[in-house]
Amino acid sequence: MGLNCGVMGQDSPAPTAAPTPAEAPAAGPLAADSPSAPLTPAPPILAKPKLSPLATPPKWDELKAYDGVLTRAQFEKAISHVYGNGSNFPPPWKLDDQGVIVDTTPGKLPVRIAFRPATVEAKQVTHYWRAAKDLRPLEPGQPPLKGVHIALDPGHIGGGYARLEERWLSMNPGEEIMEGRIVLQVAQLLKPRLEALGARVSMVRESETPLTKDTPDSLRDEALKVLHEAGIASPKDTYTAPRDEARILSVQWQAEKLFYRVSEIHARARRVNEELRPDLVLCLHLNAEPWGDPKQPSFVNANHFHLLINGCYSPDELQYEDVRFEMLRRLFSRTEEQEMAMAAPVAAAMAAATGLPPYLYTTANARRVSGSPFVYARNLLANRMYECPVLYFEPYVMNHGETYRRLLLGHYLGRTLLDGKLVTSPMEDYVRGVERGLVEYFTQARKGGA
Repeated sequence: MGLNCGVMGQDSPAPTAAPTPAEAPAAGPLAADSPSAPLTPAPPILAKPKLSPLATPPKWDELKAYDGVLTRAQFEKAISHVYGNGSNFPPPWKLDDQGVIVDTTPGKLPVRIAFRPATVEAKQVTHYWRAAKDLRPLEPGQPPLKGVHIALDPGHIGGGYARLEERWLSMNPGEEIMEGRIVLQVAQLLKPRLEALGARVSMVRESETPLTKDTPDSLRDEALKVLHEAGIASPKDTYTAPRDEARILSVQWQAEKLFYRVSEIHARARRVNEELRPDLVLCLHLNAEPWGDPKQPSFVNANHFHLLINGCYSPDELQYEDVRFEMLRRLFSRTEEQEMAMAAPVAAAMAAATGLPPYLYTTANARRVSGSPFVYARNLLANRMYECPVLYFEPYVMNHGETYRRLLLGHYLGRTLLDGKLVTSPMEDYVRGVERGLVEYFTQARKGGA
């Protein structure tokens, strides 16, 4: 049994192990800088760029394209309402009335992004995706998703990789469920239904084959580097027991994690941003809860749903140059505005279709960002690296007894008898929830092009 416990998503470079909190307070005050202070080079120091694993150095000058896009008030609101995690720790930037001054690479100049005066008309941002307001209003008789380009991203890989990913579960001999396989089936069911509603639909992955060309063996040098930077001078080469807590100190385990949790997401991000260039990505996942002794697992009573948008960056995460750059690119592209507008109606439709209660985070790596109890902001690799709006779904607990047995039945329409009662297919409920939520949002948003 290898299904990982806790919230099942891709961790950011500075991951928090536990699932996360109900609601964080608004972000603390941002450091202010004197408007007349000269922009001087950072002092020469013996330091190197701090990048998350497998990341490439940011092209900091690209942020200058956002000069004049946001006012200072808009920037501060985005930080306090979505992107901050409530910490009072000073962020790696400073504000004055003219702009935000962002730390870049040690020994190099910071970059200044100019704010827009409140009296000046907003500058248009250039990006490949279109918000609902950028689409033509619907004419009578047109399907609600006409012209919308949606990419479906079934989480993980599944198949022969499911045990490696720790997204595999078997409670009895001869039976198994895999998150990667199930959500691929959900995507395959969802695609024609969204197309029938007028959408153009692309699949980020279409099989149980990795998109990345890397392998765990090819990433061993990078894994060794990660361990050395963490202060592990002489790590073990391999591990033997999948549940050995010391396995995280081995080169093998780190290389495997880099393969399926980092390199695979980087490959998907390249496909999304460079090839598909959709208006919206739907990241499809399932969840799990801790189950005690892995050798004698037991079902849990908890079963729930939540929906994630990007946000809630910790001070530790923002120390990574690529993370800081990607957050600012999303913020100045106003991506969170589109995500938040969609999240509440889609979450409501999902909750109605699945009958699931909201998940309650109890740690600081997520925060509620709307009136919906189902919607949280969290910084994950996929919802940060994809440059367009992303909705990240986490319905159902796979090791919940009834859900596990319903998933074993596969997809079907209507109801079937299970344990003496009629039940629906979780996959069908998943698909219907996504479909109905998108229809509700885009129908309302495109009535007048709003």
